[in-house]
Amino acid sequence: MNAEDADFPEELKLNLKRSESLRYGENPHQGGALYLNPEDKRPGVATARKVQGKELSYNNLQDADAAFECVAEFDEPAVVIVKHMNPCGVAVAENVHEAYLRALACDKVSAFGGIVALNSKLTAVLATELVQIFLEVVIAPDAEEEALTILSAKPNVRVLLTGAMPDPALKRVMIRSIAGGVLVQNVDSLVFDGEVKMVTKRTPTSAELSDLMFAFTVCKHVKSNAIVYAKDGATVGIGAGQMSRIYSAKLAAQKAAESELSLTGAVMASDAFMPFPDVVEAAAEAGATAIIQPGGSMKDQDSIDAANAADIAMVFTDIRHFRH
Repeated sequence: MNAEDADFPEELKLNLKRSESLRYGENPHQGGALYLNPEDKRPGVATARKVQGKELSYNNLQDADAAFECVAEFDEPAVVIVKHMNPCGVAVAENVHEAYLRALACDKVSAFGGIVALNSKLTAVLATELVQIFLEVVIAPDAEEEALTILSAKPNVRVLLTGAMPDPALKRVMIRSIAGGVLVQNVDSLVFDGEVKMVTKRTPTSAELSDLMFAFTVCKHVKSNAIVYAKDGATVGIGAGQMSRIYSAKLAAQKAAESELSLTGAVMASDAFMPFPDVVEAAAEAGATAIIQPGGSMKDQDSIDAANAADIAMVFTDIRHFRH
């Protein structure tokens, strides 16, 4: 049996046990339930210990899963804020308190009623910040007792402790239903596949390259078409789920402006190639100095030429991260 047959057998049998019935599905007129796979030991929202808070909804579970899987990508202290399955703020820092403040600054409006995920212990200092706004869920591997006491002042906030972080590189499959069947695929378990390729006259500085790697990692978790601006290890503008890539770029710049964040010196990440130079031109107009994208378009040279004309460093990853 080859690897492909092992992942996708001729017959797929699922052994799932209902964990709980949910109040409703995505909307109040839809039913919903959570089922667990007894063989799946991956730390995450489905098996987390709920310390406090209201019953978890169908949407809470999806959003918290998206946030926790994104924050698991980072080794340094990181915070991800998610709204409607999309990160609206992501940052890494020396500690989770600083990371949260920088992530929140990216889009304070969207963070209202959102999900906060962190990849290290929830501290009392951070908890003091979290109770200042309305949140649906806080998810972390662990928490200080004092932090839990502080969060208890907001009894409706769901606080989930997973006990550990998931391995983002672990090979597994995901299943999605469609009318008449299900789709099964390997999860997108990597961010980069080897070294990035320098394609412009100017190569990125070490600081730009660090931000490019960070931005592309975030971009993997943003609904396509995805554009992410980042600076100094924090997102400063995110454009998600637009039908045209240029509109994702415009939306990301607009969100940065509304949050009073400068894009001068920022980097841009795109989840898929840029078939036209318009996105590069938008990045240059916004003040970005470096771009990371998969490459692979028949018109790659047009984007490279536009980057060279604007003195923007551009790198190709040769790997795409569509997220539907």
